Amino acid sequence: LRAAFPDQDIGLIGGGYHEPQPLTIATYDSAARHIERLGDRFGLLIFDEVHHLPSEFYRSIAEFSLAPYRLGLTATPERSDGRDADLLELVGSLVYRRHPDQLAGDVLAAFQIRVIHVDLSPAERVAYQQALDERNAFLQANRLSLSALEGWNRFVMLSARSIEGRRAMRAHRDARRIAHATPAKLRALGLILANHPGAKTVIFTEDNATAYEVSQRFLIPCLTHQTAIKERQEILDRFKAGTYAAIATSNVLNEGVDVPDASIGVILSGSASAREFIQRLGRILRRGEGKQAVLYEVIARETREERVADRRREGGVQGHSGTPESAQPQLELAVEKPVQD
Repeated sequence: LRAAFPDQDIGLIGGGYHEPQPLTIATYDSAARHIERLGDRFGLLIFDEVHHLPSEFYRSIAEFSLAPYRLGLTATPERSDGRDADLLELVGSLVYRRHPDQLAGDVLAAFQIRVIHVDLSPAERVAYQQALDERNAFLQANRLSLSALEGWNRFVMLSARSIEGRRAMRAHRDARRIAHATPAKLRALGLILANHPGAKTVIFTEDNATAYEVSQRFLIPCLTHQTAIKERQEILDRFKAGTYAAIATSNVLNEGVDVPDASIGVILSGSASAREFIQRLGRILRRGEGKQAVLYEVIARETREERVADRRREGGVQGHSGTPESAQPQLELAVEKPVQD
């Protein structure tokens, strides 16, 4: 903003500062806390990452403001709780939308999405099925479905009320852990890294344990919510400088962090959220001369991960709901056999 408006005093609200000016930057948290005193001071509100706005706390920013002009920006407006529908009232109607594939090669780097399937070992398959059977027996007994957020919330509530419920929740987590962290995925990751020597690579996981395992096995720096801010910035700076060719992370790079020059992304595990998928894809799409970005999804075959991956792709990238024929990886041919136990 200072570069765009060199003659303006730029106000700041948040991070220990409370200096409102006609042109002010504020964090969502600070804006929500102070909106009763600030609501009549601005004529234009610009909401970055506007998908956060409909939350119970942040929506007060829009509701208490008198600003007649409002603009919301996000690559991923959809929310799992359905509250993205409230953006019409809080900000206004949708005026412009483009999907990443529509911008590839122009505003964004050209990219491919490549799906690699791996197989659970026989022992993992037995343990996975036993965990699913135990969980599903509880769901059926209580007429629960996990296809919607309401069903999941009821499962969480009921699981705390009985021994059977706690066992069912533990079984659910065991099944997820087996699919997310099968050693076959690490072997696939090793082949991916070998196929892109020196390429700046970001490896995404759903949980800290897998991120740490990747870090230890491949000697790759790891970023989680437990990483101190100073250390996090140092790792990103060294990644930018080329000292580190790859970094592993569990969710902390999904949003609001610039990952410079990365061209390869590897999703070892993730949720069904289209927002998360777009955010992870976005980490590798900064345009560069002749750049071809590749996002790999490593998925455990015949597990819930297959449905989860389909859902996030269907809502995430227009024209890339499956693996395009042109993006079918030769790597997959090399991976299919070695990763089987």
